[in-house]
Amino acid sequence: MNSTSTPSSPSSPNRTKSAIGSTTDTTTGTTTVITNIGSLVTNDPSLGDGSPLGLILDAAVVIEGDRVVWTGESSKAPTTDNRVDAGGRAVLPGFVDSHSHLVFAGDRTQEFNARMSGRGYTAGGIRTTVAATRAATDEELEANLTRYLREALHQGTTTFETKSGYGLTVEDEARALRIAAAHTDEVTYLGAHIVSPDYADDPAAYVALVTGEMLDACAPYARWVDVFCEKGAFDGDQARAILTAGKAKGLHPRVHANQLSYGPGVQLAVELDAASADHCTHLTDADVDALANSRTVATLLPGAEFSTRAQWPDARRLLDAGVTVALSTDCNPGSSFTSSVPFCVALAVRDMGMTPDEAVWSATAGGARALRRTDVGRLTPGAYADLTLLDAPSHVHLAYRPGVPLVSGVWWRGVRVV
Repeated sequence: MNSTSTPSSPSSPNRTKSAIGSTTDTTTGTTTVITNIGSLVTNDPSLGDGSPLGLILDAAVVIEGDRVVWTGESSKAPTTDNRVDAGGRAVLPGFVDSHSHLVFAGDRTQEFNARMSGRGYTAGGIRTTVAATRAATDEELEANLTRYLREALHQGTTTFETKSGYGLTVEDEARALRIAAAHTDEVTYLGAHIVSPDYADDPAAYVALVTGEMLDACAPYARWVDVFCEKGAFDGDQARAILTAGKAKGLHPRVHANQLSYGPGVQLAVELDAASADHCTHLTDADVDALANSRTVATLLPGAEFSTRAQWPDARRLLDAGVTVALSTDCNPGSSFTSSVPFCVALAVRDMGMTPDEAVWSATAGGARALRRTDVGRLTPGAYADLTLLDAPSHVHLAYRPGVPLVSGVWWRGVRVV
């Protein structure tokens, strides 16, 4: 992956970074066909049934090196060097998890237990993770990161974004991003997660740090800049200053917007052409209209509502208005400690008004749009060969059989890794 929105080659022609940070041979020349696919999600509406999923029945996919080079009906598949029989199972693009917080230490079991016993959720619990993360070694942080990446990979996630935000000092934010950048190019600078406890009495000074020395140290490792625009975190003016400073350093905005209350986050995201406004739980009609008339994706994170017993985002309202929606895990130790996109798909269908087709599209192509990527989230010629094989005949089973480990195979960059 590169920090661009179009397909690009790895820095080395035959080796590329894997989803858990190692390297994988992607030598071109060898071709493989995965055939006898019961139903194939391509996310190309010009194919198959003509739906947004571009669903092809009795399908095949041909891989050469790290790319898809052909998709279509099994009976029409070209001859290849290798053949894999899918046995009538469903294949879809690897999930694109465009919002996670994976560089951290410790957990917040006691907080979760208290919340499930009646205490409300606020942004303040982040401070607990900040203390544990600052105390952890680089090796401990990386071990945690790779553990959760392996966990996600076995559930079909092949592309992920992750953020800093649990260090809140120049040194700790920079090391979090440095560790993350060894595993993905979709790295987000979130020094503006909350006001650092060290600056509790002087938020303006912390904003100056986030937009100055901390940004200078972190920008070389990041593609994105993010801010938690919310009561208890950063207001609209502070958020605008942080995102604008990030843009000046070449980082593109993302925004934690309108999660806990109505506020300026969504409007600010649209104003600054942010790739995504994430959470989008409390929206006015003007917020929905702004999203519908912009390139900004509404990234919904149902794991957070599940884990905080909060109001569900109204995905149906957004979709009916023409807003592009992504689904992601928000994997973090406080408000959404899940790495399972299939779980989030099931929640979105059950509690957010999405159809199974819409939820699967949002967890694949929608996530790609939230990262402004065209080389993932689809299975058409030119895309990366990132595939998820389900032990089921249809993608609908992700919602139909919630909690069941249906992912039986994963290909990343043309190589089977699960």
